[in-house]
Amino acid sequence: MPDSHNFLDNEIALEKKANIFKALGHPTRLMIVEAVSHGELCVCDIQSLAKLDMSTVSKHLTILKNANILASEKRGKFIFYNLRCDCIKNFIKQLDNI
Repeated sequence: MPDSHNFLDNEIALEKKANIFKALGHPTRLMIVEAVSHGELCVCDIQSLAKLDMSTVSKHLTILKNANILASEKRGKFIFYNLRCDCIKNFIKQLDNI
């Protein structure tokens, strides 16, 4: 019989992984992650690339931050975003091989 504690730990880990896939499952968020994978970007640069209003970009960025894909740092009036882990960059590169 499986250990119920291990099952719950695994269930929590699976939920976290599923949230990452959900966050990456939108074309705009995937574009943002690909753009940030080349280097840190200011929110204004992300908005320009996405060609969307600031409120929509902000919602996408919040989803990516909540999934622990992006990290942000406020400097003065600007917020800069970068990848929390280079493994996301490598994962997205590998998608091109599928």
